[in-house]
Amino acid sequence: MDKQRIPRSWLMLALGTVGQTASTTVLYGLAYLIPAFQRELGLSLAGAGLLVACPLAGVLLGLIGWGVVADRYGERLALSAGLLIAAAATAAAAAVHGTRTLAALLVLTGAAGSSVNSASGRLVIGWFPPDRRGIAMGVRQASQPLGTAVAAAALPPLAQYIGLSAALGFCAALCGAAGLAIALCAADPPRPRRAAGAPAAQAPYRGGYLWRLHAAAAALCVPQFVVTGFALLFLTEVRGWSAATAGGVLAAANLAGAGVRLLAGWWSDAVASRIRPMRLLAVATTADLALLAAGAAWDSPAGTVALLLAAGLTVSTNGLHNTAVAEYAGPDWAGRALGVNGMGQHAAVVLVPPLAGALIAARGYPALFALAAVFPLVAAALLPARDKTAYWPAPDGGRGAQGPPTVKI
Repeated sequence: MDKQRIPRSWLMLALGTVGQTASTTVLYGLAYLIPAFQRELGLSLAGAGLLVACPLAGVLLGLIGWGVVADRYGERLALSAGLLIAAAATAAAAAVHGTRTLAALLVLTGAAGSSVNSASGRLVIGWFPPDRRGIAMGVRQASQPLGTAVAAAALPPLAQYIGLSAALGFCAALCGAAGLAIALCAADPPRPRRAAGAPAAQAPYRGGYLWRLHAAAAALCVPQFVVTGFALLFLTEVRGWSAATAGGVLAAANLAGAGVRLLAGWWSDAVASRIRPMRLLAVATTADLALLAAGAAWDSPAGTVALLLAAGLTVSTNGLHNTAVAEYAGPDWAGRALGVNGMGQHAAVVLVPPLAGALIAARGYPALFALAAVFPLVAAALLPARDKTAYWPAPDGGRGAQGPPTVKI
């Protein structure tokens, strides 16, 4: 290319978004392969749900470690290494036939891919000033519903017409391409300089602020995984849609969810708060899930509409709580704090697929959706009263006239 100059922050945001999108397809998109797991592996719904939970269990094993790597050695190393290992493990999973071996490889995929959860947030926060971090993290977090949309659109037809191995191979190729792009093009954000003899930053966990954020984030993730994991089955089994039609509609709904995250990030920048928009969105999510439960109980079209709305609302707060956690933890602890935040979320949801499958078999979808509606209400009560942030200057010292640092391409 010519010597056109683009803001380096934008390039880093693009790379972080690509990495998150690629990892999402395998970490959170395997629910769209539940029919294939049942068909090709002969699993029950609960057994297929357990297999879907394997990458989530792996994420629990890797989050803190990758956060330490990002804090000490840089985001580029953590992101590229994690994605490339995840690609290799997923490619191996595509080639095996035994359920136990497949489960073990999916756990490894989750452990490796969890680097994205800890490191890409640091990469974005470090390259943007405070009054643009909300929208920047909204773009980065929009990659999760975008990755889910890719999974919804691509995995069911690949599994149906070619086979389960093709669907897993597709996920491996995405992770490998993203890992290579980050290894070649990413740059770690500059770290704030500490004066000679100044003490190292203390751990930000002495008060209850971060713990309340972590607990609220964990509660908010439960309905997200309920909707992501069982929307396809609800539309096919209860509403009678074809798998291809349901997958396409859910892909569109997840793309809308990406837009909701962008709006949430812009809103938080406009009001200079992450907490207030998060609380209001949590209450709105509870209302929508209650409508979904009622619509499912009375076989109303309103239930289908509420389900599609839930695909956007349940993911709307992810960028907000990750931004709040990183800003409070500061540049010395953000990677580990984001790792703890992600660990709490995955600890809360790792059993959602098998337990939700069992609840559907025993009580039906209305009971599942009604229970899911409780969690965002709990999150709204757990959130701190106001925002607190640490000192974390932008790379250029703020939004000065010269703008963000640039890079030649």
